[in-house]
Amino acid sequence: MIEFVVIHCPYCGESFETSVDVSAGAQAYVEDCAVCCRPIEVRVRIDDDGGLAGVSTASDRD
Repeated sequence: MIEFVVIHCPYCGESFETSVDVSAGAQAYVEDCAVCCRPIEVRVRIDDDGGLAGVSTASDRD
């Protein structure tokens, strides 16, 4: 199940929409910022019912 979420770049501060595959479970991956192209670490949290519990971002400096 794909859900669209808005994430914030920890480098340039801009927001952009991206898709998250909730059926893949909790995950962490790197996605380039759609604005400044720097690599963002994206962490996806899934709740006990299999729904999206939250998405967080971090830079390589965090």
